[in-house]
Amino acid sequence: MRCVSRSLQKNVLVFCPGNGCRSQLLHGYLQHLLGERVAVYSAGVETQRLNPRTVRVMAEDGVDIALHSSDRVDEFAHVCFDLVITVSDQARQLCSGFALAVRSLHQHFPDPAQASGSEEEVLGAFRRVRDQIKAYAATLAQGELAGTIPVLSSVEPATGSELPLPVG
Repeated sequence: MRCVSRSLQKNVLVFCPGNGCRSQLLHGYLQHLLGERVAVYSAGVETQRLNPRTVRVMAEDGVDIALHSSDRVDEFAHVCFDLVITVSDQARQLCSGFALAVRSLHQHFPDPAQASGSEEEVLGAFRRVRDQIKAYAATLAQGELAGTIPVLSSVEPATGSELPLPVG
């Protein structure tokens, strides 16, 4: 299917394998910061339910993503994307096999859904990733407002050591 562009808005796809956490966080912040100037989509190779902790930590920061859905990338085959942003190394590898957009950016964030521990510790992991993604979104939004989408170096790649991971 051929994509059709019917809008003067830039179409931006945020891509992550499951579309339940990280891509939803960035989707929410870009939509919140840029409003109608950019059409923001998020998708994965498979769908997962929207993680309730993702919704919760975004609500804590005043961004409502409760009505977002987890979508498969093939649902947007008709959309001409100006930019695809991958938010995990796995998503970057998955994207390399097909052309989705004129341009792409990559920034890996740890998966908060892999965190373990008490509920407060897990929520802490979600908040840390949310804050990293919020900073990344703000930098993207400033670039977008200036008429460009920059390649970023201001967000330090997360090592994953800040997330308590399950053992075994």
